[in-house]
Amino acid sequence: MITLTYSAAFITFFSVIGPPKVLLAFAGLAQHHPRHDLRTIALVSSAGAVLIGVATGFSSPWLLEFFHISTPALELAGGLIFFLYAIGLVLGVRTGPDTPGQDGPDVNSGLRELLMPYVVSPLAMTAVLIEAAERNDWGWRGTVVAAFVSVIAVDLACVLLLGPLLHRAHHAVVELLARLIGLLLAAVGVDLVLDGLFDLGVAVIGSRP
Repeated sequence: MITLTYSAAFITFFSVIGPPKVLLAFAGLAQHHPRHDLRTIALVSSAGAVLIGVATGFSSPWLLEFFHISTPALELAGGLIFFLYAIGLVLGVRTGPDTPGQDGPDVNSGLRELLMPYVVSPLAMTAVLIEAAERNDWGWRGTVVAAFVSVIAVDLACVLLLGPLLHRAHHAVVELLARLIGLLLAAVGVDLVLDGLFDLGVAVIGSRP
């Protein structure tokens, strides 16, 4: 995961937390939450993602140094966590509670479901930390943060525009898309693990030269 330009960083984040992943999560929320809550959930989740992404991006070198984390270890951990979650999607296994709340769906439960693990996923935070730590200067970290925020803005625009359509989507369609996206995300997680192994010096067939 090596990028040196804004466009390359944008593509990296788009593949990790782009509209397909976020729209899938939002479609699941639309099945259980009233329409008037969905806009609030989307706006607050996006604002939270921006705050976390900005803080993580600008503080990445100090975070890695403080916790004594190497880049390969971060790649392995992020890839494994994301792979396990993706397998849960493929198998239809929920990682959260079966019901959003005792009295029915509310905004807080919706925020938890949308913010994690799609908008601020382990893989997204791994990407932010790795990309921002590639150069030890504020300009590059600002570029990475700008790319991350741009993808969040695209996600929010797609959610707000397609929200009414997603609200009418049939549950079976959402489940089918979840399994398809889960398969693709599992491949992304495996690729990140292979990158971590390669950085550790483990010879892996098909790894980057």
